[in-house]
Amino acid sequence: MGARAARGKMVRGRQKARKCAMQALYQWQIQDQPIKDVCNQFLSGEQVEGLDTEYFKELVLGAAEQRADLDLRIAEFADRHPSLLDPVEHAVLWIGFYELVNKIDVPFRVVLNEAVELARSFGAEDGHKYVNAVMDRAATELRAIEHQG
Repeated sequence: MGARAARGKMVRGRQKARKCAMQALYQWQIQDQPIKDVCNQFLSGEQVEGLDTEYFKELVLGAAEQRADLDLRIAEFADRHPSLLDPVEHAVLWIGFYELVNKIDVPFRVVLNEAVELARSFGAEDGHKYVNAVMDRAATELRAIEHQG
């Protein structure tokens, strides 16, 4: 497999990891289950083909572990308290903020685009616009040097 094909496979695996992570974090908010159980349910399901399982676990477990800090950061850039957010948008923002803060190797434009696409696919009608606005404000501050370039 050439470098270009390998990169494409990695990108698709991470996209699927984000999608499944959003679904897992949504489920975790709705149901009263330990996050590790939710994570394991996804990893034993049919959707694991093509999934970057390590990235999925990092996003789900990392966002869950850091949720209090992530919610504080989200509150800085959102116009409402995170507890008032739609569960899909909340899950998308947890993933986006987790990546902005912890995954410096992922360009902020990729983080924003992926968050907006998740919100567009799974969120309320204009949820992607809200996610875009919050993530863009956050990227301006959290990735200031990269954002200016």
